[in-house]
Amino acid sequence: MPGVPLSGPSSSSTETATPLGTRKKVHFGSIHDAVRAGDVKQLSEIVERGISINEVDLLHKFTPLHWAAHSGSLECLHWLLWHGADITQATTRGWTAAHIAAIRGQDACMQDPSITDVREWKPVHYAAFHGRLGCLQLLVKWGCGIEDVDYNGNLPVHLAAMEGHLHCFKFLLSRTNNAAQALKAFNDNGENVLDLAQRFYKQNILQFIQGAEYERNDSKDQETLAFPGHVAAFKGDLEMLKKLIEDGVININERDNNGSTPMHKEARTYSAPTMCLHHGDCMRYRPYC
Repeated sequence: MPGVPLSGPSSSSTETATPLGTRKKVHFGSIHDAVRAGDVKQLSEIVERGISINEVDLLHKFTPLHWAAHSGSLECLHWLLWHGADITQATTRGWTAAHIAAIRGQDACMQDPSITDVREWKPVHYAAFHGRLGCLQLLVKWGCGIEDVDYNGNLPVHLAAMEGHLHCFKFLLSRTNNAAQALKAFNDNGENVLDLAQRFYKQNILQFIQGAEYERNDSKDQETLAFPGHVAAFKGDLEMLKKLIEDGVININERDNNGSTPMHKEARTYSAPTMCLHHGDCMRYRPYC
């Protein structure tokens, strides 16, 4: 996405030579490089040398807290918050660390879910727009308003529809007070979710809207909408599980309303010997636990 930089060490980082066969120790030349790499020890040492904890980098205008949220450097993020980093400081585009975490899908790094930017977007709007289902689930659990509108009158469900993020779209509908009303809701341009899906050629959204029947009291359907990764693991559907994870839709360690991860769902399906025979592929697929 324009404006969201790629992570990577700057030219100021140096490596220390070590004996053959051992890992080289990287000495980071800036506080931002240390945070991007998740090196709390060097972060602490750099701050002790007098560098500001809210130092803004010259290229991207990010603070260390912004980089921690961007890179998912949770330990660095906790250290920065503990030592007084400014959570309200925004980038040139009006993003706080919470907005960046929602954009990048770093749900564990989100802080204040109610903070808005210049477009009146909250983390929930960014999570919906970028298809970050794990972030949406956490934000809803924290009590964020999924019926809050931005400066154009768009609900999060409008943003998910225009970008074609079907899992997020279905999840938002499952959590709204009135799904039928949410489908009919207009933004300030007089467009509802169907109009937006048509304008941006999102066939998956169109097909779902045209063919969906909403059974608000069916708890099994609600779970399917809210936690597709858990359902895939429960069914032993490795291909679906891999797609959800690799597309950034879910996190392999996310928990449902009962505190279960997809691994727990998988383990409950069978006894241990049977599980290895039937669903072993799902159990072995753990890309970043």
